[in-house]
Amino acid sequence: MNIKFFLTVALLFYCLQFLGQNNKFIVSGNLKSSEDGEDLPFATVSVKELPGVGAITNNYGFYSLTLPKGNYTLTYQFVGYETFLKQVNLESNKNINVELNPIAKSIDEIVISARKANENVTRNDGSISKIDAREIKDLPTFGGEVDIIKVLQTQPGVKTAGEGGSGFYVRGGGLDQNLVLLDETPVYNPSHLMGFFSVFNGDAIKGATLYKGGMAPEYGGRTSSVLDIRMKDGNAKNLSVSGGIGTIASRLTIEGPMVKDKGSFMVSGRRTYADLFLKLSKDESLNKSILYFYDLNLKANYRISDKDRIFLSGYFGRDEFGFDDVMGLNYGNATGTLRWNHVFSNKLFSNASIVYSDYDYEFGFGEDDDRLALQSVIKDINFKYDFSLFASAKHTLKFGVNSIYHTIEPGNLSAGSNTGLNSSNSEEKYGLESAIYIQDDFKLNGRFSLSYGLRYSFFQQIGSGTEYQFNSDGQYLGEKYYGSGKLMKNYGGFEPRLSATYILDEYSSLKLGYNRNYQYMHMLTNSTTSSPTDTWIMSTNNIKPQIADQVSLGYFRNFRSNMFETSIEAYYKDMQRVIDYRTGANVFLNDLLEGDLVFGDGRAYGVEFLIKKNEGRLTGWLGYTLSRSEKQFDEINNGEWFAARQDRIHDINLVAMYDLNEKITLSANFIYYTGDAVTFPSGRYVVDGKVVPYYTDRNSYRMPDYHRLDLGLTWHTKKTKKFSSSWNFSLYNAYGRENAYSISFEPKEDDPNQTQAVQLSLFKWVPSITYNFKF
Repeated sequence: MNIKFFLTVALLFYCLQFLGQNNKFIVSGNLKSSEDGEDLPFATVSVKELPGVGAITNNYGFYSLTLPKGNYTLTYQFVGYETFLKQVNLESNKNINVELNPIAKSIDEIVISARKANENVTRNDGSISKIDAREIKDLPTFGGEVDIIKVLQTQPGVKTAGEGGSGFYVRGGGLDQNLVLLDETPVYNPSHLMGFFSVFNGDAIKGATLYKGGMAPEYGGRTSSVLDIRMKDGNAKNLSVSGGIGTIASRLTIEGPMVKDKGSFMVSGRRTYADLFLKLSKDESLNKSILYFYDLNLKANYRISDKDRIFLSGYFGRDEFGFDDVMGLNYGNATGTLRWNHVFSNKLFSNASIVYSDYDYEFGFGEDDDRLALQSVIKDINFKYDFSLFASAKHTLKFGVNSIYHTIEPGNLSAGSNTGLNSSNSEEKYGLESAIYIQDDFKLNGRFSLSYGLRYSFFQQIGSGTEYQFNSDGQYLGEKYYGSGKLMKNYGGFEPRLSATYILDEYSSLKLGYNRNYQYMHMLTNSTTSSPTDTWIMSTNNIKPQIADQVSLGYFRNFRSNMFETSIEAYYKDMQRVIDYRTGANVFLNDLLEGDLVFGDGRAYGVEFLIKKNEGRLTGWLGYTLSRSEKQFDEINNGEWFAARQDRIHDINLVAMYDLNEKITLSANFIYYTGDAVTFPSGRYVVDGKVVPYYTDRNSYRMPDYHRLDLGLTWHTKKTKKFSSSWNFSLYNAYGRENAYSISFEPKEDDPNQTQAVQLSLFKWVPSITYNFKF
């Protein structure tokens, strides 16, 4: 398959759809917010006279409908905005741009129509969670920072990576099996402060969509999920300033129009100031310590013409840790995206993107001639070209190409003259990951809709570089060197995708999903949570791409005139070529690391339940997941299946918000889950007077069960057209549960011949206060 053949098929499809439509016309346009001019993605446009006929806006608010000649009532709807009706006499092609008004919240009114009431039932998007940043402002926070990833962790099928962590597992997959995108740019480490905050500043984020299954063919490269996060475009109506001052960090966002009705910008910054308080300490070692992180989000867009629009966005973030002159850790992300939207016609929309991503870390000890430091870097340059073809009222075709050039510096050692070691650089790795895809969103009738597509991905490892050979026991056999630009290894495969919805009645539907994914980039970690020093590697002659096949089936049902949404969804995921370490593997600065890896199979299955209340003073949701995640390696546990680290049988999340009055909102969330699967020593023996632990089966023990209650109160002190302010009071871990962050084993002080388990708990209570403002 090549690009010419692919485009030919797409053009032929377009021509077949166009034939016989001489008596039909097209209505198209853009949907925006009247408040700030932001595009409204995934809004619905329906036709009152033709049930089941409609369109959904793309990521940039563009829609297109093909209808027979006649008079129609078009209904425009989006979450959190008033419904807008437009009478249309369709005798020719029309361009209709619409601005929707935000809903004015009123406590006295029980029902507020914020969207198509049964949208969760009718839309063909099972296994997808959507979060609007504006809807989570009143939730309890950790350290006063609203975190969109922590909200996603409360969704069924999504599990936190640990106490306070921003890493997450989706349907039994690993941390590295989630593709995290910020304005189309991959983010390899989405965490600050060792995982306790995410890099996504809530003030700069428009919203997020998490694809747990039924993934669209435009996404690929990870076997578990895709988290697509979009930054705000900037207020195109007025200059505005917003921000917050909290106990840990402060934020400031400035946005406004560059040229009225043509372009806008957004600049958002955040920084912690724990290091400023360290300077006040009488302890000299703390005076010299460093502890902070910062974020900077930038975005601008400009409408060149009615058919052309460009976007430029970037993110820069860094963490700095240092204790006296003893040790230091710094890591950070830098990303950039340049996009060009072009409307070829009222049916064909395109988006071309050039994307850059850079993640690096350095971990060091000592200073000057005594300094020893380990560095690693991963860089991506990515080109994407996507098309949306609104072929007819029943068919929307999407197709495109994508190519990413990866560069990895797996580990460089910088050594001072007094360390007794020599500085060394690991060999850089180069790879080209490409894909081509096509998808058709097909509405057969008012009850049945189908989204089906095919993605073909392929990966090429490129020289210069060294290829290593090992036997089945991981012993080194030899190596072969490839010159610059030489093809070292290539892989590829077809990835079919399917999502289907059958509407049983106005309030219920069945949804089916299937997807296959290839993963060519892999993260190696031996810690229980995501760490800045985790190592990323690419597929080689020894490391084949991971493959995952997932099927899901769900029943969606609404009650009380759509006041309550409920769903139950079952899934099964089969994983091939899962990666793990051999026992006793050498992780750091090891050119022969591939010999210390083993490859096996994985499986994950479960059932997800959700009950959600959308209307009234009390809103929120209850999610429960019953699941298992297991692995099998010939070299581990005698080839028997064992629980994966992220295997949690029970996972419960309860989120509630209550509007006490027009100024005060109370909120709470409760979390419970089964303890992680871990490997503890089963015994001990003494060698030369030293106690050596004895380990048996991998992950055969469990950490204690985890549970926690967070409470929050938001007080809206002032709200006018020109200025608004609020205070947020939060208490993390309200009843002081000492959850286990880690468990270690040490000799007892009174009897060194006995061993005791020692639990480390991080947070008993964490109160926070944040003042937020906007003008």
